[in-house]
Amino acid sequence: MKSDGGLTPVDDFGGHQAILSGPAGGVIGYAKTAFRPTEGDDDKTKIMPVIGFDMGGTSTDVSRYDGHLDHVFETTTAGIAIQAPQLDINTVAAGGGSRLFLRTGMFVVGPESAGSHPGPVCYRKKGYLAVTDANVVLGRVIPEHFPSIFGPKEDEPLDLEGARGAFAELCKEEEASGRSVEELAYGFLRVANEAMCRPIRNLTQMRGYDITTHKLACFGGAGPQHACAMAKALGMTKVFVHRYGGILSAYGLSLADAVYEEQEPAAETYSYGDKLDSDPSAKVRSERLSQLAKKARSALVKQGYKEEEIMIENYLNMRYDGTDNAMMVQEPTSGDMTFGDVFRDHYQREFGFQLNNLDIRIDDYRVRAVVPGPTPDPLKAVKSIGKPTATSTTRAYFENGWETIPVFQIDDLKPGHTISGPAIIVQSISTIVLEIDCSALVTADGDLDITVLGNKESTEDESNQSEDVVIKEDPVKLSIFAHRFMGIAEQMGRTLARTAISVNIKERLDFSCALFTSDGGLVANAPHIPVHLGAMQAAVKFQVQYWNSEGREGIKEGEVLVSNHPQLAGGSHLPDITVITPVFHEGKVIFFVASRGHHADIGGIAPGSMPPHSTCLEDEGAMIIAFKLVKDGTFDEKGITEILQSPGKIPGNTGTRNLRDNLSDLRAQVAANQSGIRLLHELVKEYGLRQVDAYMKFIQCNAEACVRAMLREFAEKNGNRAHAIDHMDDGTPIDLTIDIDKETGDAVFDFSGTGPQVLGNVNAPPAVTYSAVIYSLRSLVGQDIPLNEGCLAPIEFKIPKYCLLNPSDDAGVVGGNVLTSQRVVDVVLKAFKACAASQGCMNNLTFGDKKFGYYETIAGGAGAGPNWHGRSGVHTHCTNTRITDPEILERRYPVLLRQFGLRSGSGGDGEFKGGDGVVRERTLGSLIPKSWREGTLYFYVNLV
Repeated sequence: MKSDGGLTPVDDFGGHQAILSGPAGGVIGYAKTAFRPTEGDDDKTKIMPVIGFDMGGTSTDVSRYDGHLDHVFETTTAGIAIQAPQLDINTVAAGGGSRLFLRTGMFVVGPESAGSHPGPVCYRKKGYLAVTDANVVLGRVIPEHFPSIFGPKEDEPLDLEGARGAFAELCKEEEASGRSVEELAYGFLRVANEAMCRPIRNLTQMRGYDITTHKLACFGGAGPQHACAMAKALGMTKVFVHRYGGILSAYGLSLADAVYEEQEPAAETYSYGDKLDSDPSAKVRSERLSQLAKKARSALVKQGYKEEEIMIENYLNMRYDGTDNAMMVQEPTSGDMTFGDVFRDHYQREFGFQLNNLDIRIDDYRVRAVVPGPTPDPLKAVKSIGKPTATSTTRAYFENGWETIPVFQIDDLKPGHTISGPAIIVQSISTIVLEIDCSALVTADGDLDITVLGNKESTEDESNQSEDVVIKEDPVKLSIFAHRFMGIAEQMGRTLARTAISVNIKERLDFSCALFTSDGGLVANAPHIPVHLGAMQAAVKFQVQYWNSEGREGIKEGEVLVSNHPQLAGGSHLPDITVITPVFHEGKVIFFVASRGHHADIGGIAPGSMPPHSTCLEDEGAMIIAFKLVKDGTFDEKGITEILQSPGKIPGNTGTRNLRDNLSDLRAQVAANQSGIRLLHELVKEYGLRQVDAYMKFIQCNAEACVRAMLREFAEKNGNRAHAIDHMDDGTPIDLTIDIDKETGDAVFDFSGTGPQVLGNVNAPPAVTYSAVIYSLRSLVGQDIPLNEGCLAPIEFKIPKYCLLNPSDDAGVVGGNVLTSQRVVDVVLKAFKACAASQGCMNNLTFGDKKFGYYETIAGGAGAGPNWHGRSGVHTHCTNTRITDPEILERRYPVLLRQFGLRSGSGGDGEFKGGDGVVRERTLGSLIPKSWREGTLYFYVNLV
C-alpha cells in the first residue's frame, strides 16, 4: 500500500511512498464501506460525504471522501518535506496514549505520549496518566472486556484502581479546582475531543464545505469511544462504525485498488481569459494524455493484470496565469463538463471568487491507471426489529454524571436492532460509547449507523447570560476556548493563503492573523510570523483610539480599516500592511480581527520596497496611518490606489510597482478577516457573548500567569537582575538590563544603554521590540501557552526616545523589522542564558525594476543551546516564512537559480555546534538593469 491509497508490487515500492501507507488503508476502508449507495438507488449525489476519524494510541488522523480521493503532492512529516503523491490526511497529536497535565490553570492533553511502553497508568507498567486512563475511570472502557495482557508479565487486566489513584493525586493540585476524580477525567476527555475536532473543522470549513452535511466514520482502537461526543460538538448528525473498525486500515488493504501513475510537466495554455470557450491545447493535451495512459496501462499489464480490467483517470494540474496555487483536476465523467468547468467550480468553492480575466495554464499532465479492488455491494435497507437484550449493565460517567447503562456484545446484535444511548457496545477489537441522545441501528452488514439526535453539546447555562451572574473561570473551558480561538486564527491564515495572489503571501506565507478584544488587546495569534505579534496589537489599539477620538466618525459595522505606519500606527515596517475588521453584535463592537501581510512592493526608491540604503521613512514606500479600506460595504479601490501610488510624487521615488497584487492581496486580507468574523459569530451563538468575552480575558490572564511563573523561577536560580549586550555591524550597542521581582514576577526590560538611532534603516519602532520580547518569553516558558497580550502584562519597557529601538517618526525602519528584531531576540535569549545567537538577520533579498519587485528571506543557521546543536538552513526566530520554490521563482521572475544548499561547517565548532548557513546562487535575466546583471551574483548568508 502506498501513501496515495494504491497497491504496488514490492519491487516497485519505495520508502518515500510509504509514509502514510497505514492511514491510507483506513481511508480506503471507510471510502468503500461508509460512502455507498443504497440498493436500488445508484445516485451518488444522495450519499453523504464522509469525514474519516482514525484515533490510535499516539495520534489521530482525519480525512475526507466525497466519491473522489483527495491527493496532495507535498507534505511535511516530522519536519521533513516530502514531495510524493499522498492522500490528504491531517494528523493531530491526540490519541489514547496522549498524556494529561494540569499546567498553569489549564487542562492539557498531549502532545507527549505515554507510548505502548510503559503506556498509560492502567497498563500496570508505571506509566503516565493518559486519555485511556480517563476512559477507564469513567467506565467507558470496561476492563472485563479486555484481555489480560497488562503488567510486567503481560498477564493482568487493566488497572482501574491504579488509574483512579493517579487522578486522585492530580485532584490535589490547585488547577483541579476541587474537582472529583470523575469530573477531572471527564474534563480531560472534553479537551481531548476539542483537540481532535480542530483538524476536522480545518478540513471542512476552510475549504468551503458545510461540516453538518457530513457523516463521521470512526475507526482505530480508540475512535469509537469518542466519535459520538465529537459529532455532537461538531453539529454532525451521522456516525458510522464499521464492524472491523478497530482494524479498518488492515481491512482497507484488502479493498484497495492496484494503481500505477505517470506524470510529466507542461507549460501550456488551457484557455484564454477573455475567451472561456477557447482551447488552444486540445490536440496536444489529447496526445500527451494518451501517451501517458499507454505507459501506465503497459506497466499494470506487466504486473499481471488484464488489459480490460484497467481504468484510466486523466488529470490536469491547472492554475490561473500569474498565480501559483495549482489545483489537480480530474477529467469529468459528465459529457457536459470540461476540465475548465471543474477547475472554475473548485476554485470558486475553495477561494470564494474567480479570476475570469486571466488565462488558465496547465502545469502538469497526470494519468492514474487503476485496477479496481473489491467493492462492497450497495447497502441493503433494513427494518427495525426493536431493542436487543443487553448482555449486562455497567456504570459510566456522562455529562449528567454517573448512569447505569446497558452493555451489548456486537456478536449478539442482528440487522435491524436499534439501541438508544447512553449505552456501550463491545466489539472484539474496540469499544463503542453511545452518548446521550444518540441512537444506533445495526445495518445488514453488521455495521453501526448512529444517528446523533441532539444538536451541539450543551455549552452554556442560560443563567450565564444574565448580567448579574459573574462567570467564573473553569480550567476545562479555558483549554477548550484556547483551542477554539487559535483554530479561528489558523483558519483565517489558511483563508488568506488560499485567496491571496502574491508569492509573498500565498507561497512564502509571510503574514499573520489574530483575534483581539474590543479594546484591541491580543487574544490569539496563530503561529505565523513572530515579528508581528506585539506589533499587530499596537496597530489595532491605535486604530481603536484614533477613530473613536473626539471629532472623528467612529467605527461602523461593515467597515474595514487599514494601516502600516511603523512609528505612528503600530506597524512593523511599511511593506507589512495590516487590515483590521470590527466584529459587531447587536450594533456594538465586541471584538476585532486582523491580518497583516507583507506586500512585495508598495513603492519607494527600490524594487521590493526594502531599499538597503534608505535613510528616511519616505524612501521605503507608501505610508498609511489610518484609512477605511471598506466603507458602506464598498472596497475603496480608488482611495487605496492613490495612497499606494503617492510615493511617486516624491522626486527619486516610485509608486507601487505591482498594484494588481496589492489590491488582490488586500481583498484576500478582507476575506480572511470575514472568515474570522463568521467563526466568532458561530462561537458566540454556541456559548453566548458573555462567556466568550470572559474567556478571552481569562486566556490573557493565563498567559500572564505562565510568564510570571517563568520569570520568578529564573530569578530564584539566577538572581533578580540579568544583563546582556550585543552590537550591530556598525558597532551600535543593543543593551538590555532585566530586573525581576521574585515575589510578583514583574520585570523591567530596560534598553537604556542602547545606541542612538542611525541615518539608515536598521532603526526599529517600539512595536518590533515588543514582538521580539513576546516571542522570546513565549519560547522561554517551555510549554504551549496562548500568544496574547497577557505575555507582556508583567513587563515594563524602558526604551529611550530617539534610540535605535525608538526612533523619530520619519526615521528609516525597513531593516529594523528584519535585522534589528533578530538581534533583539539574540540579546533577550542571551540575558536569560537560553542559547547562542542565531544568524542575526532574516537575510533579505530584493531585486526588480520599474515594472516589478521581488522579495524573499533566505534561511541561515540557528544557535546552539546548552545541550543541543543548532539547526541548519532554517528561518529562525522572528521570521517564520517559507522560501520561494525554485520552480516558482524561475517561472515568474527573470532569474535562474544555480545553487541552493547548506554551507557545510559554517556553523562553528564546539561541543554543541551552531547550525550551518546556506549558499543561494542565481543568475539574473534580461529584465534587470545591466548594472545588476554583470556575471553571477553570490549571496552568502550571515553565519552563526
